[in-house]
Amino acid sequence: MLSLQEYVNDPCGTLSIPYWKSKGLIVPENMKIIHDRDYFGGMLSDYNDEVYFRLFHNLKNISQVNLSDMEIVSGVSDIDKFVRLINASYSDLSVTKEQMESYRNTPVYCSDLWILLKEKNSDTVVAGGIADYDRETKELILEWIQVLPDYRKKGYGQLVVKSLLSKMQNIAEFATVSGKVSNLTNPQGLYRKCGFTGNDVWHVLTQK
Repeated sequence: MLSLQEYVNDPCGTLSIPYWKSKGLIVPENMKIIHDRDYFGGMLSDYNDEVYFRLFHNLKNISQVNLSDMEIVSGVSDIDKFVRLINASYSDLSVTKEQMESYRNTPVYCSDLWILLKEKNSDTVVAGGIADYDRETKELILEWIQVLPDYRKKGYGQLVVKSLLSKMQNIAEFATVSGKVSNLTNPQGLYRKCGFTGNDVWHVLTQK
């Protein structure tokens, strides 16, 4: 079992998931989770490979994004709004209300880190974000960041991410985020524009 200090010293290089999740994780017998430094191509002969990036932010020097026509709403309690937003933002996945409600029963849930971005004049929701805060590691964990397809490339994703980072700048000690390397919307590019750094890549190998 990885120690708390070992994780805090190198969160993205020591675990593929946040520390709090790892404490209850049981990896199935048909699965291996391997950092890219320990990975070799021959493993593909017996396993399907899903590759994930994991990035780090030191919560310093967070520049602001000013979009006068948009408004951030924090602490949103209407789960249906998040379900509709997430399901409309992706073509390859969907969530249920029950699934989103379950996130609120975790020890890292923080209501103020459920935010929506809406147009001031129409109240139309165009983007949103959900993050967690682990008080044990003092880690801000970005979980769901999404922008509706018709509103992308306008800086709305940066506004959501930087709003979450700014909220926790004097509370958390660092932030992490992860995602699929193969995601065509290139979320890694968004996070790097917001100050996330690192080159940690994890392979989730599932036996064929």
